[in-house]
Amino acid sequence: MSPPVEITEVSHKEIPIDLLLQADPSEEKLKGYLPRSTCFAAWLDGLPVGACAVIPTAEKVYELMCISVAPAHQQKGIGARLLRHVIAEIGKLGAKQLTVGTGSFGYQLSFYQRQGFRVSSIDRDFFIKNYQVPIFENGIQLRDMLRLTFDYGKST
Repeated sequence: MSPPVEITEVSHKEIPIDLLLQADPSEEKLKGYLPRSTCFAAWLDGLPVGACAVIPTAEKVYELMCISVAPAHQQKGIGARLLRHVIAEIGKLGAKQLTVGTGSFGYQLSFYQRQGFRVSSIDRDFFIKNYQVPIFENGIQLRDMLRLTFDYGKST
């Protein structure tokens, strides 16, 4: 049975930055987009265990900038519940698409695909060009970003 998690919208000033830094290691980049973000947090026993930020990028198009669950609470369905909540709430805003960028391999790719996201493009060398410190997953340096899209109204 999954834990009783409460998901709420929070202001960008209340979002747990430490959780977001697990998904986006650049505090400078976080501080750049958080003020224009719609933010959500997942709470377990009053403590934040998950967080995410979404920004509008075009008319009826939004981007999930980052989503993260505290390491001690991963693999318990909290991230999936948080993402489904975000998809529903952004859909209520009239969104036609929700996009996300992620590494070209790893568990994140399958995480998004399980929720109905489909690969829509590749941004070659994104992580090399946009992060001063190299990012590694499973001992492999991230280079390319896959852009995935959730299309509202289309079957997955």
